[in-house]
Amino acid sequence: MPDTDQRSAHRPPAHGIEEGDHPLPGWWSVAALVSAVLAFGSLFLSVIRPDLTDPAASYERAVTAELQAQFAEIGNLAPTAGTLGSFITDPEKGRWLRVGEAIFTANCVSCHGSDGAGVSGPNLTDDHYIRVRELTDVADTVIGGSIAAGMPAWKDQLSMNEIVLVSAYAASLRGGFVDGKEPDGEPIAPWFPGSAD
Repeated sequence: MPDTDQRSAHRPPAHGIEEGDHPLPGWWSVAALVSAVLAFGSLFLSVIRPDLTDPAASYERAVTAELQAQFAEIGNLAPTAGTLGSFITDPEKGRWLRVGEAIFTANCVSCHGSDGAGVSGPNLTDDHYIRVRELTDVADTVIGGSIAAGMPAWKDQLSMNEIVLVSAYAASLRGGFVDGKEPDGEPIAPWFPGSAD
């Protein structure tokens, strides 16, 4: 029996077209094999190491690495009056106060407002404070929060450098006297003796 008859016995012609039993092209077989290997490899990685395939985790790692690179320039900060004051008064450190503003915008505006005039939290632009008597009390409040006032503690969400920078920014808002929430607490002395803030 001729070769064409064997093919016809297996597959009858459709619309007068005979099909041949041709092997797949080599490039197609290679492409299918590579795709299968990559698919199983990706599946394996996503189960064993989901942090490597998660875009949110990848972004978080990139942001953390960038912050660490930036913070390497200023070292490990401590929330002392000298450190906080230097970020408020030293023009060379002004860009770091903008970092503090970004941290404030990301975490504090829901209670203190975008300009610090207060929403549910106190107005930070006037001279009246509830728990603050000196500059370091600002950082202490950010670190430990205030259960009575509904202020969360940020010590577990922010690094110490971020706490220092956001505290310096919040303290720098004082004296802006933005119309907003009525003053809370008692008026306190200026941050820097001999100045009106």
